[in-house]
Amino acid sequence: MTTLTLHIPEVKSGDLILRTICEDDLDQLAAFYAGTRSQFVGGPLSRADCWRLIAGNLGHWALRGFGMWVIADRGTGNPLGICGFIFREGWDEPELGWQVWDGYEGRGIAYRAAHAARTHGAAHFGLDGVISYIDPANTRSQALAERLGARFERDGTLLGTPCQVWRHPKSGEVAA
Repeated sequence: MTTLTLHIPEVKSGDLILRTICEDDLDQLAAFYAGTRSQFVGGPLSRADCWRLIAGNLGHWALRGFGMWVIADRGTGNPLGICGFIFREGWDEPELGWQVWDGYEGRGIAYRAAHAARTHGAAHFGLDGVISYIDPANTRSQALAERLGARFERDGTLLGTPCQVWRHPKSGEVAA
């Protein structure tokens, strides 16, 4: 029998910490996925499905060695959203994804978290020049991807659903 060892690094960036997701995050995760804003990231979902997301996230770290972190306020520890890398079955390549939960949008949190995750991923996981799958109707994520220096690469599909593929610059590249 193989024993899995799980190591999820904590990434500190300014007033934010990217940390391991845990069962204590279920209430905030379920509240986000109960709302319409979750439509761009697979929602709405039931509370039970959100619990499975937490378990799947931890499994992703165990299987791939990278995954999604909870974005937390460094001072209070309050969870604000999720950001990190996804490379599940059906993905073409690793994706940088983000979501900021209700009440925290419009503060630059997703930008700072995605930038920190992308920098850490390139330096420690070999994830450099990753993509982001973005729903064609999600103009806020498109604007964030552009602000991060990503460029629209092509129209695509993810698990049978139309999406846009945005390519992030490699470390040291200057976005055109």
